[in-house]
Amino acid sequence: MVDQKTPAQVSAAAPTLGQRLSRRKPVEKLVAETESGSGLRRTMGFWQLSMIGIGATLGTGIFVVLGEAVPIAGPAVILAFVLAGVTALFSALAYAEMAGMIPASGSAYSYSYATMGEFMAWVCGWCLMLTYGVSVAAVGVGWGQYINELLQLTTGLSLPGAFLAGPLEGGVINVPAAIVVLLSMFALLAGVRESTRVNAVMVAIKVAVLVMFVAIAITAVQDGNFAPFMPMGMAGVSAAGATLFFSYIGFDSASTASEEAKNPQRDLPRAIMFSMIVVTAIYCLVAFSAVGALNWELFAEGQTSLAGILTVVTGTPIWAVIFAAGAVLALASVVLVVLYSQTRILFAMSRDGLIPKAFSKVDAKGTPRTNTIITSVFIALLAALIPLGPLADATAIGTLFAFALVNVAVLVLRKNRPDLKRAFRMPGAPVTPVLGVLACAYLMFSMSLSVWIAFGVWLAIGLVIYFGYSMRRSALETEPTVEVRS
Repeated sequence: MVDQKTPAQVSAAAPTLGQRLSRRKPVEKLVAETESGSGLRRTMGFWQLSMIGIGATLGTGIFVVLGEAVPIAGPAVILAFVLAGVTALFSALAYAEMAGMIPASGSAYSYSYATMGEFMAWVCGWCLMLTYGVSVAAVGVGWGQYINELLQLTTGLSLPGAFLAGPLEGGVINVPAAIVVLLSMFALLAGVRESTRVNAVMVAIKVAVLVMFVAIAITAVQDGNFAPFMPMGMAGVSAAGATLFFSYIGFDSASTASEEAKNPQRDLPRAIMFSMIVVTAIYCLVAFSAVGALNWELFAEGQTSLAGILTVVTGTPIWAVIFAAGAVLALASVVLVVLYSQTRILFAMSRDGLIPKAFSKVDAKGTPRTNTIITSVFIALLAALIPLGPLADATAIGTLFAFALVNVAVLVLRKNRPDLKRAFRMPGAPVTPVLGVLACAYLMFSMSLSVWIAFGVWLAIGLVIYFGYSMRRSALETEPTVEVRS
């Protein structure tokens, strides 16, 4: 008698392409992996996590990209910050709920794996690679600009132009941008405890210099500088908001520290929301003071920096020197934290088998050493050769896509797993997650065609890697107890 296999048995033995793409990693499995000992050490409390969120967020967006956004929106750049902030807030609320349930280093990648399946998780992780890797490079470029400005203010000299820009901007190589990435690499290799202490000091300094800027610039605010308020109309506000969204992406970094948090279910949601509130308040105050103290037309082509505004307002370069020195440390802290986050995303993807296992090997200090070195060297080269503008725009669109997926993940788990314990619940759901998706889509479609083309090319490369390598080497490929979407 011939043994007849049921359709279910055939499917289990040889899953279809659709089943392989939609296989999900159960929430319980994700949580178990974080509790069984991944090699990462749990050393961070609420304040360390908050400093990571603030450290990654409060940086290039206000120190550098503001100068590029003002010519697009005029004085209404304040509204652009609010628009980007509200969009980020929806996603921050979604992150807070998901981080409380799934405290995994993979952040949005892991949330997507648990809710939408492996393929969407790969797409999300691939977008996060763009977000973190490119934003580190972009901040490195901004750091080089402030290093040069500080040198000019203190000595009257400046670095050779050939070593301040890559070949696409008429230079040879951006040396300072590469240096700050490599310095951050060495800080991370020293261990998480040491690098978080360094970050906390730099965060305190940059908050102090931004408060100093507001206190000085606000004394020179003139009503006439706010007119016309929206010279480019709402289209200009939307375009500037899409660019400035780059300024808010750092709160995701706190969630990448999940497996190194002492009490992630309690502290992560609180740290994410606290960092968002602090950063948004500082951004709006600095933007208001900057455009109120200096006519928006003088910001053309990003030539006016916040340090320059202080010189104009006070008539002396002393405050500008202090500010530029603070900005150098501020941007260095962003590079440090965002580079840290990039390595943790890669750690999670490697643990799942989607990228080589070398990225999930941890040394005696609890540091993914090989991961950190490879990632840092690659990003240092990117920072040395690519200009800031395209980097920031490409980062924003990848981030918006990943954030939209986190909002969707909240909706999926609210429907499919209402039994899960939630340390934080996104208020207003299901309306607020839907608004979060729509807000992300609105800013994405406000971006230029060239940015979309670059994003499409990036996704196409990711698809080739997934189907050629990752799908077949996935840790779920040979596991029988995999959730498959019905």
